[in-house]
Amino acid sequence: MIAIDTNILARFYVEDPNDPEAVRQRPIARRILTESADLFVPLTVILELEWVLRAFYGFGSDDFARVITHLLGLSHINVENWPSIADALELHREGLDFADALHLKAGQHCEIFYSFDDRRFARRAKKLGVKPNVTVPS
Repeated sequence: MIAIDTNILARFYVEDPNDPEAVRQRPIARRILTESADLFVPLTVILELEWVLRAFYGFGSDDFARVITHLLGLSHINVENWPSIADALELHREGLDFADALHLKAGQHCEIFYSFDDRRFARRAKKLGVKPNVTVPS
């Protein structure tokens, strides 16, 4: 099995004709993802991929969801903790930040999820009925 990094996935999913390095690396990333027999994608790579696609390439929630749905559907790709990622993706589609959704899914066995992040996160999670309850401590 071969593990892959965020940049391999970003090059596979994003065509960036204005970046000569991206133009050179994209065919290599395509070859890796289409010709390798067994690939492993760490959970942290998925989290970083969302950040790269959103912050650097301007992907919206739906675009990111399509990427992850495609990736999870590839039979030769083993994504660490893919059920939590799939669940977090659904929450992301419903308006939660992907990282926050993934954090909640990782802590779903807990009663409370404390966060100073913002009250919007807590309100949105409550509206969606997500467990654990997000609480802003005071």
